[in-house]
Amino acid sequence: MSTLRLAVEIGGAGHHPGAWRHDDAHPGRLVDAGYHVELARTAERATLDFVAIPDTFAPPPAALPPSARGRLDAVAVAARVAPVTSGIGLVPTATTTHTEPFHLSKAIATLDYVSHGRAGWEADVSRTEAEARHFGRKHAAPAEDLYAEAGDAIEVVTRLWDSWEDDAVIRDVATGRYVDRDRLHPIDFTGAFFSVRGPSITPRPPQGRPLVVVRVDDDPAWVPAARYADVVRTSAPDLETARSFRARIRAAVEAAGRDPDAVAVLVDIATQLGRSADDAQRTWNELDRLGGRPWRPESSRFAGTPSGLADLVEEWFHEGAADGFVVRPALLPAGLTALADGLVPVLRERDLFRHAYPGRTLRDTFGLARPASRYAA
Repeated sequence: MSTLRLAVEIGGAGHHPGAWRHDDAHPGRLVDAGYHVELARTAERATLDFVAIPDTFAPPPAALPPSARGRLDAVAVAARVAPVTSGIGLVPTATTTHTEPFHLSKAIATLDYVSHGRAGWEADVSRTEAEARHFGRKHAAPAEDLYAEAGDAIEVVTRLWDSWEDDAVIRDVATGRYVDRDRLHPIDFTGAFFSVRGPSITPRPPQGRPLVVVRVDDDPAWVPAARYADVVRTSAPDLETARSFRARIRAAVEAAGRDPDAVAVLVDIATQLGRSADDAQRTWNELDRLGGRPWRPESSRFAGTPSGLADLVEEWFHEGAADGFVVRPALLPAGLTALADGLVPVLRERDLFRHAYPGRTLRDTFGLARPASRYAA
């Protein structure tokens, strides 16, 4: 992929654990739909590829106050944001561990409809016993089993999206036939974790298959990422680590029989932007103080000016270390505003980033063709 990809994660008051205590944060609005709408609109103004909406079944830390402890369902948030945006992709996280793939397929297909083709899905797993106790059906499993189950779940979800041919809905008023049943197909999937007959009860999504995002931070995630991901997210502490990872995942995608140029590798980067590098570092230090300890994210970290971040983005992109980045602002909404009004204009001046969306769907944004249903004659 030759186009720079740039997305943003809009979780809570920001990526830094101390963000909710900062004067610029709005902890009382974290469960307010308007808060998420404003963030998405800011990201759309910057023509970012998508907003990643994180989610987990893990209990929030008890140290957080009630105003910052609540968490909304990411798919529902994306569905609320969809009608009041028009170009930005919407990629909620939904775990495969305690969720039936039939429900996931229906939810993401619905999101694709209400967004007119801008839906994606970040498939994640639930690792802890605390998450398992929320459901009471099974215990926490080893990572290998969780990602094997995730792979099967993605396979089932994508088959269900394909189970209606594009022209299955005929709406023949004269005969009273709404659906051509010959164009609905059982998927007949049987695996180690699921046995699903299908077909779906939701018509094929506008994109055919909404984009699938898989994070790869450990070995078991490589298999579902190589087989199914349109976007791979990862963390890398430096350029060489990122470049090595990108080469390995592209090789794995090719070994799985897929085109590596059709898969974008995005590196997460936690950011704090300021008028100067000292200004940005002071804010980061203040967040550390509010959080009670120095915090170093698992992803890359940048505290500095928009032009300094643009230098990093340009270098990593041109050196083949990443197809783009998922920015995780340390503090929201200020960090997203700095991204939209600071970083993006610099990237545009350098002819590195777009001024408008190339089409209507998230697949258009990523330059991906709409796939045909595997069940169509």
